[in-house]
Amino acid sequence: MNNDIKLRKEILDLFYKRFPDFNSIQKLAIPKILENKNVLVVAPTGSGKSEASILPIFSKILDLKDKDPYDKLYGIYITPLRALNRDLLDRIKWWGDNLNITVALRHGDTENKDRNKLARKPPNFLITTPETFQILFMGKRLREQLKTVKFVIVDELHELLNEKRGVQLSLGLERLVNYSGEFQRIGLSATIGDLEEAAKFLFGYRNYDISYWYAEKKYKIDVLYPNIEEEDYELARRYNWNPKIAWTLRKMKEIIDNHKSVIIFVNTREAAEMLVSRFKVWIPKYPIEIHHSSLSREVRERNERLFKEGKLKAIIATSSLEMGIDIGSVDAIVQYNSPRQVSRFLQRVGRAGHRLHEVSIGYILTSDPDDYAESLAIKKFIFE
Repeated sequence: MNNDIKLRKEILDLFYKRFPDFNSIQKLAIPKILENKNVLVVAPTGSGKSEASILPIFSKILDLKDKDPYDKLYGIYITPLRALNRDLLDRIKWWGDNLNITVALRHGDTENKDRNKLARKPPNFLITTPETFQILFMGKRLREQLKTVKFVIVDELHELLNEKRGVQLSLGLERLVNYSGEFQRIGLSATIGDLEEAAKFLFGYRNYDISYWYAEKKYKIDVLYPNIEEEDYELARRYNWNPKIAWTLRKMKEIIDNHKSVIIFVNTREAAEMLVSRFKVWIPKYPIEIHHSSLSREVRERNERLFKEGKLKAIIATSSLEMGIDIGSVDAIVQYNSPRQVSRFLQRVGRAGHRLHEVSIGYILTSDPDDYAESLAIKKFIFE
């Protein structure tokens, strides 16, 4: 047990019932957060970054509740994806339920009755998206709740850098200062190239610290280009498809059949719809489904559940499954066409072999010569 981490006893007792000890990034980050520092936490996918930020914040919330038992909003956890919000709610709520800290979720899918409930009685800890965070400033009751905020955690920070959503979030955080005064800021990410730039984005002119840790991660990556065979031409003639599409579907099925659970990442919703519709025409009962942000919440949650339960062999997704959503164990990922960015591909391939010491297996399938060259360059960069 690590005696240097001065969390509340009830948190330590819960932690050691689930884990043998704190890992490297948690030992680096937790003491800094307990010292009231603004901290950027950077470590690989699956390394426990969320717990590294949540546990010290919960320890502080318990101290605040000892002084004032009335329900007040103390912490906000902001993530870029609604599906990631749902996963975090399950994980964080377990800690909250066992520590008497109320945890709630609010985003675009939240029903009106639940929104009204949150407006009347604030949770101690709120999970939300950058867009819904802006809405908190619009209601009189909600603005009143913001006055007691002491902590804000921004997860998957790399998704917000140099993006319109990120600019809006940055302005929103400064706006929050007008209601709550200065609050402690924590940023989390698995893939950031320029740490100082990311820190300035989140912390501005304020002092900050960086907790950075990276273990050696092993990858197995194949970049595949069409080698069209007679069966591909036959499949193409049967359904009036381009032979390259026939090759792509056959190769994807081959990869899926050789693994237990596969995510196929695409760059657009149109590509996701195209691939899944062709699979269903080709093999109507093949256990594959789709996931992207334009689907209804019910469809997204159903497909997440079926995939996690092993009733689907594969799921075709946009960036909606790129983050750390709990969908169970994934053996491999397939990237359809070039991922364009090294950081994005590492984030996606990291969904396979999610634990630190497992090998992450990824395939890039493309029939475009320029995409093929770019994908080979990405692979080379990763292994250099």
